Amino acid sequence: MKITVDQRLCDAHAMCVALVPSVFGLRADGNAEVLVDDVPSELVDEVYLAIDSCPLRAILIAD
Repeated sequence: MKITVDQRLCDAHAMCVALVPSVFGLRADGNAEVLVDDVPSELVDEVYLAIDSCPLRAILIAD
């Protein structure tokens, strides 16, 4: 599973970082970024929770 963060939508709420810090981090501008190329299978459920928790729906599934 590949995911991206749409930087035009992200507003640095960091819910994803709080929920799955091994997958999401913060850039220098405070917006979230994806830290992995592929989401590890054991973290897929947590990433779906992060996607659902993003108030601006900035996390996208790439494939």
